[in-house]
Amino acid sequence: MRDDGWARQRAEAVRVQAERLEARQDAEHTRAEAMLRDFVAAATAAGLVPGDLQVQGYGGRGTARTGLTGWYLRVDRTAGVSTDGAFYVLTAPIGLLDRVRGIRLEPRRPPLILGAGGKDGESVPLATALDRLLPGWRTE
Repeated sequence: MRDDGWARQRAEAVRVQAERLEARQDAEHTRAEAMLRDFVAAATAAGLVPGDLQVQGYGGRGTARTGLTGWYLRVDRTAGVSTDGAFYVLTAPIGLLDRVRGIRLEPRRPPLILGAGGKDGESVPLATALDRLLPGWRTE
C-alpha cells in the first residue's frame, strides 16, 4: 500500500510540473504575440513594405505561394509574420500541385526564440529578428 501512496505523489508532482510548464509557455507565447502586434503597427507606420510570403518544401524541395503578405523573420525564410500580426512557420511538405495551386497555412503561436532547440547558431530571439527588419521599432 505504501507504493500506492508514492505512485500517487509522483503522478501529482508530474501533473503540477506539466501545468507549470504549460503556464510558462503560454506566458511566453502571449509576450511574443504582443511583440508581433506592436511590430506590425510600427512597421506599417514606418512604411516598411511587406512582401508575399512563400512556403519552402522540406529539404529545399521547391516553394509554393501562401496568399499571405508580411515579413520574413529569419534570413532562411522559414518563419514569417503576416500584416495582421499572425506568426507562420514557412516550411511544409509540398507536392507538385501545391507548387501550382499554392498552399494554405495555419498561424501558430509565436515563440520568443525562433529556432530554439535547433543547431548552434540557428536560434535567434524574436526581438532580434524584428530589430533586423526595422531597427529602432520599439518605443520602450
